[in-house]
Amino acid sequence: MRLTLLISICLFAISCSSTVKHVYRRETHELLHSVLWMQSSAEYYASCETVYLGALDALERALDDTSWTAAAEQKPPFGTKPPAIIVDVDETVLDNSAYEARLILDKSSYPDKWDEWCCEEKAPAIPGAVEYLKEADKKGVAIFYVTNRDAKVDECTWRNLRAQGFPQTTTAEQVMCKDERDGWGSDKSTRRDYIAKTHRIVQIAGDNLDDFVGYKKTTDEREKLAKDYMSWWGTRWFMLPNPAYGSWERALLRYDSGLSDSLMLRLKHDSLEPLR
Repeated sequence: MRLTLLISICLFAISCSSTVKHVYRRETHELLHSVLWMQSSAEYYASCETVYLGALDALERALDDTSWTAAAEQKPPFGTKPPAIIVDVDETVLDNSAYEARLILDKSSYPDKWDEWCCEEKAPAIPGAVEYLKEADKKGVAIFYVTNRDAKVDECTWRNLRAQGFPQTTTAEQVMCKDERDGWGSDKSTRRDYIAKTHRIVQIAGDNLDDFVGYKKTTDEREKLAKDYMSWWGTRWFMLPNPAYGSWERALLRYDSGLSDSLMLRLKHDSLEPLR
């Protein structure tokens, strides 16, 4: 009787455990590997320098060809407008890996203490960024720093850029933050359109597809957009490496910021393609 009861309990426990979904837990901070790569690898340095050297090499052609625009929103006529470059800020011209390192060490996550980090004004320049923009400045190109940092850290961002030697930062006018004006939300197309009214946008540099085109697209839609504009990469558009965060991650999470940590990890695990 006791043996039968024990077997029944074991079988019941096994059947129950088979219906419980796996709970995903973090065994280490998710940013650890990517931040170490950004802070310590020669490959990251070389990748950034390669992007900006390529942008500088393509700039002369962009300036000479007045039929050229790097903004999908820009409609002709624009050939007589003065040239401009748009650059994103975070992980495009300023390196925030120190902030991300703090998140790892503090076992925290974005946006914890993000505004405080911005106003420390300590972010160093991304390799190659200052040199590229200084050369563009010498050629008479207007530079717009278009960022999704909140407007409340606009002046902190401007001072950080100025301290790192970026051109056209004598005032905060060239720094265009999210919500600085009505209609300037997270979708940067409204700010690109604003610049396109007065300038011919010849190049754009960023670390996120949304810096160039599209907003809140699915993973498949993002891939299609990247392919649709294939001829623009390396000529009009210049993508910096950022394995730490971006809209690629938000697309995997279906742009749902209210997900639990366990569910976020489960969605990411479900997105893996092991090909086996």
